[in-house]
Amino acid sequence: MADLARSPEQIGNVIRRARKKMGISQSELGERTGLRQATISQIEKGHPAAKIETVLGILSALNLEFQIDGRSSFNPYAIADKDI
Repeated sequence: MADLARSPEQIGNVIRRARKKMGISQSELGERTGLRQATISQIEKGHPAAKIETVLGILSALNLEFQIDGRSSFNPYAIADKDI
């Protein structure tokens, strides 16, 4: 089943869950991606300034992919739905 993420915080949560499911630390993920542990931590916390190529690299290291789909709910004024 796919995870739904509509905000940097939700993307960070998906990454954290996937990393923990694989049984690796932030440092190990950093080694796999060439990133510092602190960068992994910031992304998992939902830092809004993360570069897309950085996030894509982390997803790849976790054997995940980024997909774009139509929204299941629509609020034209909200960037992220908080009720997910």
